[in-house]
Amino acid sequence: MAIDGDLAIRDASQPLVGTATAIAHHGELVQGVFQGDDGHLQRGLVTLPIAGLKSEATFVLGVGKGIIVHPDHKVKAAAAARLTLDLLSVSSGGELTLHSSIPVGHGYGSSTADVVASIRAVAAALKALLRPSSVGRLAVAAERASDAIAYDDHAVLFAQREGAVIENFGGSLPPLLLVGFKANGGAPVDTLQLSPARYDSFEIQQFGVLRALVARAVRFQDPYLLGRAASASALISQRHLPKQGFNEVVQIAEEAGACGVQVAHSGSLFGVIFDLSETDLRRKAGLVAQRAESAGFTDVEFHLVNGEGWQW
Repeated sequence: MAIDGDLAIRDASQPLVGTATAIAHHGELVQGVFQGDDGHLQRGLVTLPIAGLKSEATFVLGVGKGIIVHPDHKVKAAAAARLTLDLLSVSSGGELTLHSSIPVGHGYGSSTADVVASIRAVAAALKALLRPSSVGRLAVAAERASDAIAYDDHAVLFAQREGAVIENFGGSLPPLLLVGFKANGGAPVDTLQLSPARYDSFEIQQFGVLRALVARAVRFQDPYLLGRAASASALISQRHLPKQGFNEVVQIAEEAGACGVQVAHSGSLFGVIFDLSETDLRRKAGLVAQRAESAGFTDVEFHLVNGEGWQW
C-alpha cells in the first residue's frame, strides 16, 4: 500500500498512532542448510514460537524526518520503523516506544520480536496491511539475520539471512508442551560474535531428511516426528555451538518419554518437547523440570505451543 509521502503539512493535532505485538520463540526446531527451489543451498531454520512472551510497540507518526525510539538502545527496531516508512513511501519520521517481556541474549528472539512489532506498529499507524513475507524481508534488512516470527505460529522453513520462505509447510505445529531451561550457567550468548556454522556434506544431507520430517509432522500433526527432527538438529548443533549437559538433557527426555529435545542454535536454551495429549503429562513434565534443576540448569519454565484452551 503506497501512501502519500508528503505528510509534513498534516494536522499534528490528530496523530497517527499504531500499536502491535510480536511473540518470542524458544530457539529453533531445525536449523541448517537446505536446497532452495533453484537448487542452490540456503541457510534456513524452523522457529519454535512461544506466545507467552511478547514485545509490544507503539508508533506515533511525527512531522520530522527522524525516528525517536524508547528505550534508546533499540536501534534495530528504529531502523525497522524507518525501513517500513520508506516502503510505504512516507518521508516523515516518528516516535517508537517498546515494551518487552522477552529475556535478551538466550535465543528467545528478543531483537526480532522488537523489530517485527515495530514494523507492524508503523503499518498499523498508516492503516497499511503488510504480508508476513514483507515483514520478514524488512526484519532481515533491519537486523541482518532474523527468524520466522513474522509468520506467528505458521510453520515455515525460513532463510534467516535472506528473508524468504524456502518451504511453507502448510499449517501450524502440533500442540506441544515445552519444558525449557538454560544451559552454560544461564549466561547470555552474544550472537553477533558467532560465526555461521560450516556444515559438512553429510550434515547437509541430514538436513534434507529433517526438513521432510517437519513437513510430515505438520501435515499429520505428529509431535513425535517433530521431536525426532528437533533432536537430530540439536545433535548437529552440538558440534558447532556445544552446550554443557547436552547428553544429560537427552537422557532426561528419554526417561520421561518426551518427544525430543530442541535447542536455541545460537543461544543457551534447551527445550524438552511433549505431546500435549500425552498421558500423565503434568507428572512427566514436572519430573523433567525437577531433574533439570537438580542437574544445575537454570530458569526452568513451561511453555504451551498451539495449546489454546489447555490448562496447566
